[in-house]
Amino acid sequence: MPSLRRERAILVGVCRRRDDRPVVDEHLDELEQLALTAGAQVAGRVVQDRGPVNAATLLRRGKVEELAGLAKEAAAGLVVFDEDLSPAQVKNLDAALSAKVLDRSALILDIFARRARSREARTQVELAQLRYLLPRLTRQWGHLSRQDGGIGQRGVGETQLEIDRRLIRRRIARLASELREIETERVERRKGRGGEHRVALIGYTNAGKSTLMNRLTGSAAFVEDRLFATLDPLVRRCARGGRPPFLVIDTVGFIRKLPHHLVASFRSTLEEAADADLLVEVVDASSPAFEDHLRITRATLEDLDLSDRPRLLAFNKIDRVSEGALERLRADHPEALFLSALDPAHADRLEARVRAALGDPWVERVVSVPAAAAAALAALGTAVQVVASGWVDGHMEVRLRGRPADVDRAATLLRQAESALQPVGGVDR
Repeated sequence: MPSLRRERAILVGVCRRRDDRPVVDEHLDELEQLALTAGAQVAGRVVQDRGPVNAATLLRRGKVEELAGLAKEAAAGLVVFDEDLSPAQVKNLDAALSAKVLDRSALILDIFARRARSREARTQVELAQLRYLLPRLTRQWGHLSRQDGGIGQRGVGETQLEIDRRLIRRRIARLASELREIETERVERRKGRGGEHRVALIGYTNAGKSTLMNRLTGSAAFVEDRLFATLDPLVRRCARGGRPPFLVIDTVGFIRKLPHHLVASFRSTLEEAADADLLVEVVDASSPAFEDHLRITRATLEDLDLSDRPRLLAFNKIDRVSEGALERLRADHPEALFLSALDPAHADRLEARVRAALGDPWVERVVSVPAAAAAALAALGTAVQVVASGWVDGHMEVRLRGRPADVDRAATLLRQAESALQPVGGVDR
């Protein structure tokens, strides 16, 4: 899809009922943030008032003329609708406005395409783009024939448009196959993470999930005050203060009207959250639309069959909220955690609530290991900590700390190492 950098854009909303205007304005605010994230310059807005619309253009004739005049006056070569447009509507609006017309889904796809970095994200985005473009295909996409290595097998009477459609379908099938292979690799990686707890940070885009992850894990994940700063899921280990570690997963943010092609393509990425023991719903408390964001997050979780997962509600960015508004939030959500990702001390509060929600107490156990088997300690990994060790009658006694299942597994590993050296195993106290 074409780059939108430096293009001047006009935003368009449709108000279908009398009381909808504040909501439409709020949605256009978000669309403006999307346009800025894509690199466009917003030059103005147009809102279709309530009443009948023209199915051919979504807008009434007078509003189309007004929009064309505003685009010409502002030298705007781009018009972005906060609605999904049909292929016919895009074609008719293109002709009437003499400007490039995009709907909300196309704009989001453009952002994802420019921000995807990993092989998986790039594959997912290209797959979503092609699924979106296929019903909108025209002769302008004839160049794709060269991408697929030639068009020497066309049928008699087959048009260039039919050839291009066939090539795109073939490319979609190839990308879907590649994505299945990547999903298999991801499953294998998840199996290799052992028995550590997994905590997924989820929520509306730009809620501050990546900043919270950096606070918890000491990592340096990319952070930017723009929508969709994170596309690739990041998994980092939280191991602070000598306590047993757990894994923190930073996921792609949700958004209103997330294109269904993207939801389908990114399902494998979001399966990282499906494997989590706890979902932390991060909400931007400073957003006037935080209730809508929370509703959309939970609706998306339901679409992904994740609504039954254990959850912890965390309101972030309280440093931007007035005392009165914060008190109302506390009263409405007494079970929630209130924090600011900019305050390092709040990471301790979040970690404490996460550990309490996981509900898996630490245990300590002393295991006796012969000197010759002491090297087995290096194979314990990070799920169990050796908090003390000492020599007693030619044996090393180690004190292990961690979750019960992990400590049991480590004790079994050490006993197996010992039994391979002598007939009598170590003493598990």
